[in-house]
Amino acid sequence: MSRLGWVGALGLALLGTGHAAAAVKDAAPNGFTIENEQVVPVDQATAWKALVEDVDRWWPKDHTWWGAESTLSIDARAGGCFCEIGRNGQQQAQHMTVSFVDPGKTLRLLGGLGPLQGMGLGGAMEFRLSPAKDGGTRIALHYRAGGYTPDDLSKFAALVDKVQGLQLGGLADYLRRARDPAKAGSGK
Repeated sequence: MSRLGWVGALGLALLGTGHAAAAVKDAAPNGFTIENEQVVPVDQATAWKALVEDVDRWWPKDHTWWGAESTLSIDARAGGCFCEIGRNGQQQAQHMTVSFVDPGKTLRLLGGLGPLQGMGLGGAMEFRLSPAKDGGTRIALHYRAGGYTPDDLSKFAALVDKVQGLQLGGLADYLRRARDPAKAGSGK
């Protein structure tokens, strides 16, 4: 799909969606910084396990290369891969490379996601887990992307912020369903 087609389709898909605390921290023609946050009713160890071991269960399949027929995984070690394998095992994508792991606290990945990768852009994505003020775990998703492109990257910041809000929302919803067995079977 072309960059403009992807942006248009994604824009339509995002109409009417919402997510918890989100912000475009800065945006310039050569890059941007965004941060999304969710609080989940589980301890940090449980949130960490879901983040790195269950990514295929919570990452939105409409934000993968091969949709529902693909499998996602995170090899949570320095140099590890946030990878996707397509339906026949021959289609493969390395979404990002793991660069820093502090189990239960921080996972940092390097690379450009989706069309940013195809544009030759880089980025640093960091999941930060900490105790929430009123219990549970605060998960902050921080992403800084940039590099050379003839496009004005500041125009992509709000869209990437919404997409990452959906991705973090997928993790938060997965953890909330796991915590509440009545919701686990409902898919909501």
